[in-house]
Amino acid sequence: MAVEVHYVVVRNGEEKMTFATKKEADAYDKMLDLADSLGEWLQQAPLTLDDEQREGLSFFLAENKDVLGQILRGAAPVETPKKSAKVKAEKPVPTTKEGSASEKQAA
Repeated sequence: MAVEVHYVVVRNGEEKMTFATKKEADAYDKMLDLADSLGEWLQQAPLTLDDEQREGLSFFLAENKDVLGQILRGAAPVETPKKSAKVKAEKPVPTTKEGSASEKQAA
């Protein structure tokens, strides 16, 4: 019998993603915090976005914060955002229907 350790990111009592390492889980949790902050900020934008659009956009911006930072600093981005940019070694296993903005668009 093997023992496996999984790290689960939980938001508002709902499981979001499961990871193999604490480092990956912490990074995802931090990205979700950034997406929440961006979503609140986007509510103040002088344009009309429905909740799903705002959530998708804030999630996309949070996923690609490094590229966004380069653009805001006036530097050309080193790479363009990719659908799999957040996945390096192991893909986390989504535990709910909620996924990345790119996954929502594909559905």
